[in-house]
Amino acid sequence: MLPFGALILGIVEGITEFLPVSSTGHQILVSALLGIPQTEFVKTFEIAIQVGAILAVVIIYWRSFLNIELLKKLFVAFLPTGVIGLALYHVLKTYLIGNEVVVLAALFLGGIALIVFEKYHAESVNGPVNPREITYKNAFLIGLAQAVSIIPGVSRSAATIVGGLAVGLPRALVVEFSFLLAVPTMVAATGLDLVKFGFTFTGSEWGLLAIGFVSAFVVGFVSVRWFLTYIRSHTFSAFGIYRIIVSILFALYLFA
Repeated sequence: MLPFGALILGIVEGITEFLPVSSTGHQILVSALLGIPQTEFVKTFEIAIQVGAILAVVIIYWRSFLNIELLKKLFVAFLPTGVIGLALYHVLKTYLIGNEVVVLAALFLGGIALIVFEKYHAESVNGPVNPREITYKNAFLIGLAQAVSIIPGVSRSAATIVGGLAVGLPRALVVEFSFLLAVPTMVAATGLDLVKFGFTFTGSEWGLLAIGFVSAFVVGFVSVRWFLTYIRSHTFSAFGIYRIIVSILFALYLFA
């Protein structure tokens, strides 16, 4: 991988991490477009730079992470993904990360699911307005939904948002909780992958990680602000349509 590729992947990560379109899926597909082979380092790179985007959430919502009640509910929501991700780490890293067919299928089917869900979902007008008011039961159910996103292309954001909406939470609240839940989830995923990888990076690989991390952070900061404004007056149907179109175009390009 060259520095230019690291920069592009960082920008892609920053844009897509918080949108219901799958940041990991986009990185895998963009890597294929750029001719970047899915080596062990590249797979680790695609996971690790997500912390750059997540850092934007920490800065924007730093006060929320001082609330003990909220932290306990984030922990409960994180548990399903943590347990399942740890148990299936080898399968995930060996057969799913880097698998373009899996990504395209997940993007396509996830797009259909978003459109269908939005068509029949009745928006909740009552309920909690602050993430710390979410019940432990609903936090756990959102966490179960997030666990599905260990499959590249599903989208952690889409899974948690749909899970939250399905249990009757207001849209803006679900999106905010999804942002906050991304922090422990992606920090744990990155930490596990770095430990498994053994931190055996060369100097140039550390440099590539730095480029991806910084670019993901800067673009992620803008992406979070934009998404918060967008969801005030829009559903996620447009993202469903986008997922379907992107999956078809990439399939034509990669396999035609």
